[in-house]
Amino acid sequence: MIRILFVCMGNICRSPMAEGVFAHQVAQAGLSDHFEIDSAGTNDWHQGESAHPKTLAILKMRSIPYGGRSRLLLLTDAARFDVVVAMDHENLSHIKRLFANSDHKPQIRLFLQDAYDAGIVPVTEVPDPYYSERYLEVYALVDEGSKGLLERLRREHGI
Repeated sequence: MIRILFVCMGNICRSPMAEGVFAHQVAQAGLSDHFEIDSAGTNDWHQGESAHPKTLAILKMRSIPYGGRSRLLLLTDAARFDVVVAMDHENLSHIKRLFANSDHKPQIRLFLQDAYDAGIVPVTEVPDPYYSERYLEVYALVDEGSKGLLERLRREHGI
């Protein structure tokens, strides 16, 4: 079982979108039994709320189910997850600081790193659409990032 956690700032836009898209791609590949997938935020501003309505609308347009609720990233997540994926450098730094003193060391990386390394996307960060309204652009990056991440994990784990 590969346990993966997607992390952004408020856990209502980018990380729930990534959680939903990645879970959908995993299901389409027939690999759901190999993954535990969740998302969290580095801030608790929206704790307990559903994903942003525009995130939910984009997922619905693509027939991707999502029913998660926002939650805060916790130190205990270091032991619970094998891979913790940040949507941008700021959240990556936050994760590394939070997990610095943990006895458990999950793999911590940028979400788009695999797609960027393969030349599929030109950026390493998924922009926050909360104020910019760039939800379609974020979806396109999340879709490509999920493909790259899934491909790498399949290779690493022989699935």
